[in-house]
Order: sequence, then C-alpha cells, then structure tokens
Amino acid sequence: MTEVPSPQLRISDQERESALHALGEHMSAGRIDIDEFGERSARITAAKTRGELGELFTDLPVPHPVFGAGATAAPEPAAVPPPMPVPQPAASGEVAARQPEWSAGQRAVAALVPLVWIAAIALIATGTAGWPVIFAPIALTAVGRALWGKGFEHHDQHHHDRHRERREEFRAMRDEHRRQRRLDR
Repeated sequence: MTEVPSPQLRISDQERESALHALGEHMSAGRIDIDEFGERSARITAAKTRGELGELFTDLPVPHPVFGAGATAAPEPAAVPPPMPVPQPAASGEVAARQPEWSAGQRAVAALVPLVWIAAIALIATGTAGWPVIFAPIALTAVGRALWGKGFEHHDQHHHDRHRERREEFRAMRDEHRRQRRLDR
C-alpha cells in the first residue's frame, strides 16, 4: 500500500470490515498463513485510525482496505463461498465399539502411570529423592504395557488411523473451499 489517505482519521466499521476481507483474500492466496492471519486480524479489530490499518498491508499487494465512501462491509453475497463444514466427532457408541474392554487392573495402571511419573519428577526436582526414583514409573509403565499387550497396540493403531482420516477429511474440505473461492472470483 503506497499512501493511506488521511492516516490520522478514525476508521469506520465498514473500513475495518474491508480490511478483514482483504486480509482473508491474502490468506486464501497463500501470502499469509493462518497464524499471521489471526495476528493481523486481531490488530485490525483493535485499529482506530487509517494509518494503523495501512501498516498491516505495507508488505502485501492488492487488495487493500478501501477507505471512505467506497468501503464495503463484505463482498457481494454471490461471491461469498459457503461455510466450510466442520468434521463431526464420532458418535459415542462408535467410539465405545472401537475401544477394547480393559480390566479393572488395566484401568488402574493406566490411571497410575501418569501420576507416578509426575510424582517421580517432582521428588527429583525438589531434591527429596535421588535419581533412582525414576525407575518406579519406568517399571510401572512396563507392567502396564504388559497388561495391555496386543489389545493396546491395536487400539493405539486405530487411534492413529482415525486421526489420519480426520486430517484427510479436513484437507479435502479446505481444498474444496479454496476451489470454490477461485470459481466465485
């Protein structure tokens, strides 16, 4: 952005919306990532003057925010892509069907392992116990692993598979959203 007209003038909601829309275009084009979009959009929301908005676009090509009577709150309704669907979590019955049944002993060890690790680290850090205390959580972890056996490995693999499926679903929705935005231009 070369020169912001009247940089000390306070901005309107329409000008702020125009800046947010322009920033969204830059993110869709891949010029900024989602983290930078979040940072800059927070600064746009907090901006009070045209100069503050202009500073956020000095390293970006067109589009820039529109100031004055030409500012629009949002693009035309036809140009707005449909909202991206959000992947829904699995139904609780589906999750229960995938998880193996654990015995009371397995559940007890599963609950104790992180607590024993925390206690051992705290004892070592405070100087109450020497470094050999670290063998207690290691031994408990080994016992727990022996109790879970193949059932735990299967559950763990299924857990990773489900995360991979969700990532692929999200990527497909993101790609479709981007494709739709390109078609609407």
